[in-house]
Amino acid sequence: MKRKRKKYPAEFKAKVALEAIKGEETLQQLASRFGVHPTMITRWKKELMENASELFGKGAKRDKDFQAQMEELYRQIGQLKVERDFLAKKVGF
Repeated sequence: MKRKRKKYPAEFKAKVALEAIKGEETLQQLASRFGVHPTMITRWKKELMENASELFGKGAKRDKDFQAQMEELYRQIGQLKVERDFLAKKVGF
């Protein structure tokens, strides 16, 4: 019978990784405290250290994506207004 893998939420992984980075407790102590294998803690810590710089860069990208989406929506609104006005003239409203 296969065992189902545990899936940990990102918040939990970040919390454990930050505790490991602090270095106040050993990996074994953290593993017993959080109920996770020490290898997982090491992996999460490494991933956090490697991707920490991306956390601060995502805000600018997200803002650009949001701006592009807003511009597209405004363009569509303008196009729909023109079509509505055109059809209103044809019908005679």
